[in-house]
Amino acid sequence: MTLDTLSASKPDITLHSAPAGRVRNYARPLLGALVPLGAALGWEIIVRLGLSSGRLVPPPSRVFTELFDLARSGELTLHVTATLKRVMAGFGFGVIAGTILGAISGYWALARRLLDPTVQALRAIPSLAWVPLFILWLGIFETSKIALIAVGVFFPVYLGVMGATLSVDRKIVEVGRTFRLSGPAMIRRILLPAVLPEYVVALRVGLGLGWMFVVAAELMGASEGLGFLLLDGQQLGKPAQILAAIVVFAIIGKITDWLIVIAMAPLLRWQDAFGRHDETA
Repeated sequence: MTLDTLSASKPDITLHSAPAGRVRNYARPLLGALVPLGAALGWEIIVRLGLSSGRLVPPPSRVFTELFDLARSGELTLHVTATLKRVMAGFGFGVIAGTILGAISGYWALARRLLDPTVQALRAIPSLAWVPLFILWLGIFETSKIALIAVGVFFPVYLGVMGATLSVDRKIVEVGRTFRLSGPAMIRRILLPAVLPEYVVALRVGLGLGWMFVVAAELMGASEGLGFLLLDGQQLGKPAQILAAIVVFAIIGKITDWLIVIAMAPLLRWQDAFGRHDETA
């Protein structure tokens, strides 16, 4: 039998992605929207049937009408832009400070004994307790708002980096020492890959706290921002405006969290964790 005959009789085993699998991959991100959409639809039906007046908790149709009016007038873009700038600036400063101090405290025992008790004590202070102090120190303008957001971001990032560094498997470190890796090489090839998964979680938690702290920050005399929109709705008795601001907070917060996950995903491809396998199944 010739080679040509063998190749002709060989079955075609080329693998193709099943259409059902592709549909499932595209539909998976939509599953997370089922609960809020179902709750919104249910409340809309309840109000439409007259079982509730919807005065204090307006139905989604009224909230979306409010969002449309704000967007058409240009107010929504103004408030979203102001809040987004504050959160990103505060997030950047908080991440830098938390990463540096967390890495130092995790890697150097003496620094941990010196710094960590003070940081833990400061972490117990409520966020609103910083407001009058920052107003006194920095005034009511952007600097104090960004500083407050940075404080909220700092603590989870610091704890995440320090905890991840301390939890690195000692045997892996010993392997690096056996191969006589230098200090920078040890950090780059051993510590950094081991710390990175928990660091991503710390960034996501810090970003979430940044979005929460921005509301407190925008109560410090802000004339624009989603926090101002919340306060304005409360003072004017407009629950639809309050819920519209909350919906925008939720959407933008989810998008920024998703951007962190997407940006860090290439650095975590080496992981063979259960959750990652489950996502690709």
